[in-house]
Amino acid sequence: MSIQLNHTIVRARDHHASAEFLASILGLPVGEDVGHFAPVVLANDVTLDYMTVADPQPQHYAFLVSDAEFDAAFARIKERGLSYYAQPGGGGRGQIYTRSDSRGVYFDDPDGHAMEILTRVP
Repeated sequence: MSIQLNHTIVRARDHHASAEFLASILGLPVGEDVGHFAPVVLANDVTLDYMTVADPQPQHYAFLVSDAEFDAAFARIKERGLSYYAQPGGGGRGQIYTRSDSRGVYFDDPDGHAMEILTRVP
């Protein structure tokens, strides 16, 4: 068997609200609770298991998407009036980045996690 990432825990103040936030941006459903986790399953079968904690520490999560998925997710980011930026750490506010033939953008979730969508790995 080759080694694959199966799941990771995403710590949040409200695991349901944070799972719904990301899933709605990406156009994905939130699965049925598994114990005290709210799962968001990605196309490659990796699961983000959202768990409620008192003080989540911000992390970075990057999602490889198609051009059409990028356009749809980016439209949802703008429709919600969310801040977005072109550089890790918040630089390039109100911009996306382009590298070779890839586009990407960062945005923060309700717990301060830096979420990134990108079309191709440069």
